[in-house]
Amino acid sequence: MARSSRRFPLGKSLELGAILLSQIILIAEGNEFPPLDAIRSQVSPQDQAVAVQGLIQRLIPSRATEFQVSVDPSIGPANKDTFKLTSQNGDVLVTGTSGVAAAWGLQHYLKYYCGCHVSWGGDQLGTIPSPLPQLPAGGITVTSNDRFRYYQNVCTVSYSFVWWNWTRWEREIDWMALNGINLPLAFTGQEAIFQKVYMKMGFSADDLNQFFTGPAFLAWGRMGNIEAFGGPLSQNWIKEQLALQHQILTRMRLFGMTPVLPGFAGHVPPATTRLFPNASVSRLGSWARFNATYSMTYLLDFDDPLFNTIGTAFIYEMIGEFGTDHVYNADTFNEMTPKSSDPKYLASAGRSVYAAMATADPEAVWVMQGWMFLSGFWQPPQAEALLTSVSPGKMLILDLMSELSPQYTRLKSYYGQPFIWCMLHNFGGNDELYGVMGKLNTEPFEGRNFPNSTMVGIGLAPEGINQNDVIYEFMNENAWRTQPRNITQWVVDYSMRRYGGRNSDAERAWTLLAKSVYNYPSEIRFHGKVGVVRRPSLKLKRFIWYTPAVLRDAWAGLVKASSQFSSSLFRYDLVDVTRECLQLVCIKFYTDFVAAYKQKNIPTLKDSVTRFLDAVTDLDLILASDPHFLLGRWLEDAKAWARNADEKILYEYNARNQITLWGPAGEIRDYAAKEWAGLMKTFYLKRWAMFLEEVIQSAETGQIFNQSLYDKKVFTLVEQPFTFARDLYPTQTQGDSIDLARKLYQKYGSILNAEFSRKVTVESDKMVTKFRSRNQDSNFVFTMHQKIIP
Repeated sequence: MARSSRRFPLGKSLELGAILLSQIILIAEGNEFPPLDAIRSQVSPQDQAVAVQGLIQRLIPSRATEFQVSVDPSIGPANKDTFKLTSQNGDVLVTGTSGVAAAWGLQHYLKYYCGCHVSWGGDQLGTIPSPLPQLPAGGITVTSNDRFRYYQNVCTVSYSFVWWNWTRWEREIDWMALNGINLPLAFTGQEAIFQKVYMKMGFSADDLNQFFTGPAFLAWGRMGNIEAFGGPLSQNWIKEQLALQHQILTRMRLFGMTPVLPGFAGHVPPATTRLFPNASVSRLGSWARFNATYSMTYLLDFDDPLFNTIGTAFIYEMIGEFGTDHVYNADTFNEMTPKSSDPKYLASAGRSVYAAMATADPEAVWVMQGWMFLSGFWQPPQAEALLTSVSPGKMLILDLMSELSPQYTRLKSYYGQPFIWCMLHNFGGNDELYGVMGKLNTEPFEGRNFPNSTMVGIGLAPEGINQNDVIYEFMNENAWRTQPRNITQWVVDYSMRRYGGRNSDAERAWTLLAKSVYNYPSEIRFHGKVGVVRRPSLKLKRFIWYTPAVLRDAWAGLVKASSQFSSSLFRYDLVDVTRECLQLVCIKFYTDFVAAYKQKNIPTLKDSVTRFLDAVTDLDLILASDPHFLLGRWLEDAKAWARNADEKILYEYNARNQITLWGPAGEIRDYAAKEWAGLMKTFYLKRWAMFLEEVIQSAETGQIFNQSLYDKKVFTLVEQPFTFARDLYPTQTQGDSIDLARKLYQKYGSILNAEFSRKVTVESDKMVTKFRSRNQDSNFVFTMHQKIIP
């Protein structure tokens, strides 16, 4: 019997577009930055193809034999990835210029011809037709717009990856390959290398215990922001993370990725001043309200011979352990102010950091996060001095938050250094629904077309992942799209792929989401804490950039669609949207009781308090019904790394502290806030119950509420004890998400009405106007991030 030529509905429309695309972009470009040629895979095409075949086996084991993979670098232009898809005897032949390109081609076929979906939230692979849909005669060919697709923020390794085992890492690397990522950060296990270097120099284990942070805070220790907090770092951890890094790098390289390894940025242990008394060492300023016990870290002077000694030894040791792809990250001044603004000093800094890499690896390329350039310190003379301290192409800049505050425009395409247009999107791994689809749809194109643009790629640089799947899929398509998309049609198709079928209510819901929470219109990014997850006060700001009634209508659409869909992905989205709406409900009740308090209306105040606490309890209930929102999983993943009782206690403290106090005394309290079941009930609800009880007491007695006294009390009785607690939390879901969402919509849906929407929109507009008028310089976004607006 002849095989059917049936394809998924999207296939037809994309078929002609892909053919046209291949004609447009299959044009080899001249190489503007020869040093970047060092960033190349050293794995044979045959081994890369085998790696992709293994991915297919893991992803769709029952259909894996129907896909044949080959890697042939000659099918596309130099310095860009290309894949070609063809049909042959009912199978699909996937050919890529690299393993990454081939995996990317597989995802393209599954997505656009089979209506499938693969994301952090889960997979929908049940719509693959049998037999496989035929491709057009001659197949389709797609080439990337740029050389690189970068992935990760230096903070991601702590906010999201910290407790991962190899099983979870394998899944993530597969996701990277499917999305065409070819330049991922690879920071795991570097403490083992630093330990080797420092111990050969005479440092003791105790010396390093005063330097390395605990597991959940390693990102900021590596950047020199803090030291020692959350430690000591056990030898078991150092050893096992080293072994894990070997697995990570092996798999990344087999796909043809070129992982970015760490370099030496100049931050050294405090004991350096004792062991090397003649070395020139200075102390940086405090970071994020940390005192000198954990902050004011030590920075080796760039002209001191010891700088090159340590930096070179580190690269030698790392290459000896892992090999190299010649690309290294180092961030000396990330959220740290240099001791001098003299361009000569900053140029010296750049030369020294790079020289330490290049002495050991002459082909080294230095990757630098551009986040620091949002600080007002980095005016053009200072930035130019650092950026031109090495020749063009030996430095690669991550324009870290291009979607809101691109710096390449201000700094003249980084004064000739190549840069990657990155979407930061998420701070601290917050769960808030948020996105800037309009900007993502147009501004990467503007980056490429900027006068004398040195843009060489796009990137994802979130501080935390496992949220807002839709935004990352939308952004990743900029790797090959040649013009903006129709966003409404795109999210309708996204809904179909994610849920495995068409449904008008679900499609309308996603259209409304794209017009509300995913249509952030401003350049000002207020950190994603909108209600319950903030320490209680009578003066909380209520910044909401969308119309709550529109989000309510999207919620209604998903509730209606639950009559057709019940997959894990659908339930996840239903819980996520319900969660966001209940946060708004809590804001409504918060607004009511603040007003009642000011009016000294005790009955209304008590009624609003009861409603608020009831809504928080309901929020915990719906979160408990989905595995993505369970505190217990985070804590158990942390404890699973422990090899003895002391490690188990320490790792649990790290896990609890990071998502709450973020520091021994709440230095960055609630920055990495999570809306998780268990955390909602035993941390946030307790804080609010204590606060509301005292507000009522102050209203009844006619006394002014004492915020300072409450802050001390809640820290002592709720916040700090939570970080040291050892109580257990469920790791399995409780309750039915669909049934709960339906009931909660009936209970609360009418609250998010037009009148409430009007009030919060007016307040938010006033808030934005106020901050814009007070902060006009380039330091604004950076300052807002640092202050962590209450």
